[in-house]
Amino acid sequence: MGGGAVSGREAGGGAVSGPEVKRIAVIGAGEMGAGIAQVVAGAGFATLLVDVSAPPLAAARERIERDLGRAVERGRLDAAAAEATLAAIETSSEIDAVATADHVIEAVTEDLAVKEKVLGLVDAAAPAGAIIASNTSQFSIASLALATGRPDRVIGTHWFNPPPAMRLIEVVRGPHTSDTTLAETLELCGRFGKETIVCRKDSQGFITSRLIIALILEAARIVEEGIGDPADVNRACRLAFNHAMGPLDTADLSGLDTVLMICERLTEHYGERYRPPQNLRALVNAGNYGRKTGGGFDTLDPPVAADAG
Repeated sequence: MGGGAVSGREAGGGAVSGPEVKRIAVIGAGEMGAGIAQVVAGAGFATLLVDVSAPPLAAARERIERDLGRAVERGRLDAAAAEATLAAIETSSEIDAVATADHVIEAVTEDLAVKEKVLGLVDAAAPAGAIIASNTSQFSIASLALATGRPDRVIGTHWFNPPPAMRLIEVVRGPHTSDTTLAETLELCGRFGKETIVCRKDSQGFITSRLIIALILEAARIVEEGIGDPADVNRACRLAFNHAMGPLDTADLSGLDTVLMICERLTEHYGERYRPPQNLRALVNAGNYGRKTGGGFDTLDPPVAADAG
């Protein structure tokens, strides 16, 4: 589904549309925030990247510059476009800087309390007509929207890692999100060069997190039961199903601590089908969170079996 108009059943609603979007603020300069800012700037928008201090902002700019450099080396981008993208990105450690933004994308850590606090600060500083979009993979848009005074202008935009390479944005409509906000967000995602799907119910895990977590958990159980090792489980999904990455590699990339947290929340809402297996808990308890710590499912040797100690 491409970015664009919503169906006739969703048209209308009487909400006032916001300003023409020329300047976009991205809140959070981590891996996701930096990647989102790169996409936004590359699409021709003046881009403001905001974080609490200078070091993460400097690291984000270096990350973006490296990624653009690799794209030029591989012939995916010309040097002039890379330079224009980097030049379009400004940084600030002041949340009040979003006062100049027409659209705000929140991309801070996946912690509900942190997101609610940040959204409240953004709401106080951003122009009244600006949409506030939360990059969350699981949290209720209704809860996030109630941290602001503009729940009709709050929406979920779930990006995927790495944002410059991944084609999809999952757009999540909360119960207060207006038809106009949904339509404007879909159109903007199209301008980013992305395709979209719409999660039409504000449910835990939305569409994509429920799907990928179900696959990750079954893959982890196969390893735990000694049926196959992580490399073969990943290879099976790549070669048999044409997945770009195996489910356990996806878990390692996402962070096993994050995966475990999402599993536990999904279990609270949907029951036993999302209960995490012991090998996932054991890895996290040992501080093995995947790529960010250098140890995860890809380093299990021998595989952790269900009857192992």
